[in-house]
Amino acid sequence: MSSELIVLNKPKSVTSEAIRTLRSNLQFTFVDKKKNVLMVTSSMPGEGKSFISSNLGVAFALTNTKVLLIDCDLRKGRNKSIFKLSTDKGLSDLLLDEVKEYKKYIEKTEVKNLSVLPKGTVPPNPSELLGSNKCMELINLLKSDYDLIILDCPPLNCVTDTLVLTPVIDEAVIVCSYKKTPIELLKSSKKALENANAKIAGVVMNNLDSKSNSYYSEYYK
Repeated sequence: MSSELIVLNKPKSVTSEAIRTLRSNLQFTFVDKKKNVLMVTSSMPGEGKSFISSNLGVAFALTNTKVLLIDCDLRKGRNKSIFKLSTDKGLSDLLLDEVKEYKKYIEKTEVKNLSVLPKGTVPPNPSELLGSNKCMELINLLKSDYDLIILDCPPLNCVTDTLVLTPVIDEAVIVCSYKKTPIELLKSSKKALENANAKIAGVVMNNLDSKSNSYYSEYYK
């Protein structure tokens, strides 16, 4: 397993505790069992959305929740490397196949209850694939098999791939990076999701150093 899976490698760390707190907060939004598709996205590359997605998937799986993490970043998805999967096939290949064959493309991880559908072969038309009726059909089909589906989506201000998935999600989380994400860009991401009628569960601030915690605790008290 990758060192990025800090919930497994350093379960007593401050970061792991923060991930578990995020999990608890999200559990309240999924009280209705019919709602189980969570989108994780960001404003720009490098903010840590895949780090948050993968660790959140682990955190939920450890509570005996059956989780499927889908790498919807068909251009630069990282979940294959994070979970050290050997397959080269994934979501893009499945969408060119019959969706009922999805079990051939989903990989189990070393974490009980956590499976991953990697991005697969980089296609020439990611937005068209993600926005296709077959993709919508696939996600609706998977909802009956899993307690929670996490969609690790591309940055909102780089490509249109993410917004085409909003019709099938129940909640969205925006990941931003401390001292890196411009506030106007974050506002733009929020507005884009709202315009697409997506329900935003909240914003996760990543890469917040420990020295800043006391300041933010006081500021947000």
